[in-house]
Amino acid sequence: MGFKRYATAHWEGDLKSGQGRMSTPQSGLFDATRYSFNTRFGEEKGTNPEELLAAAHAGCYSMALGFILNNAGYTATRIDTRAEVLMETSPGPHAAGVHLVVTATVPGIDAAGFAAIAANAKENCVISKALAIPVSLDATLL
Repeated sequence: MGFKRYATAHWEGDLKSGQGRMSTPQSGLFDATRYSFNTRFGEEKGTNPEELLAAAHAGCYSMALGFILNNAGYTATRIDTRAEVLMETSPGPHAAGVHLVVTATVPGIDAAGFAAIAANAKENCVISKALAIPVSLDATLL
């Protein structure tokens, strides 16, 4: 049986001078957190879609790595993952890729075994897979 997770976004105005708010009602982590052109493409405080994608990917990857390590008979005492979403501006703004950087402490595993399991987690984490799935849409004009 499946389940859903969701977030909401509200936007007012044009791209450069407008602003919006994002919320995660299920967890309550974000409650009308501000985002705008300058939080996305500049240095203004607030969040942006790419940062949230990076957070989701880093968290998902860390959990997947821990799971696959455990299935192979190892228990990580520490996994730290940084997900870097590369944004390109030409021919128009787009996410060009994600680079995962992971450091871990895993007693009993050698470097080659860790590298193989880390690669497996990269290919099989839910967010890695989601970046290549179809996107559906319901659009309603009010």
